[in-house]
Amino acid sequence: QVQLVESGGGLVQAGGSLRLSCAASGRTFSSYAMGWFPQAPGKEREFVAGISGIGSITRYADAVKGRFTISRDNAKKTMYLQMNSLKPEDTAVYYCSAGLTITTLATQRGDYWGQGTQVSVSS
Repeated sequence: QVQLVESGGGLVQAGGSLRLSCAASGRTFSSYAMGWFPQAPGKEREFVAGISGIGSITRYADAVKGRFTISRDNAKKTMYLQMNSLKPEDTAVYYCSAGLTITTLATQRGDYWGQGTQVSVSS
């Protein structure tokens, strides 16, 4: 069993930065690929970034390439999302998820999900 808790959301102006964290419980954190999934009001949750269990492979949605960076610290059982050059369209509740592979996560088949953290970007 893995429990995930997101933090780091907030209100920021366009062009600003935020760093989200996803803290995990359990002893098998490094066994899971991890990902970030924003869900904007009235829209479906979408995959924007994923990272393999040991952090050697990352994958990004086209909309965030060059702006967002996903990373993880397995010793701290924590995953991060550094978000730079934020845009109003990045406004969403951001969820983290743990799954078997990045591909599994990208198809919304994560095994575990957090409760989300709100990111709001003003214009």
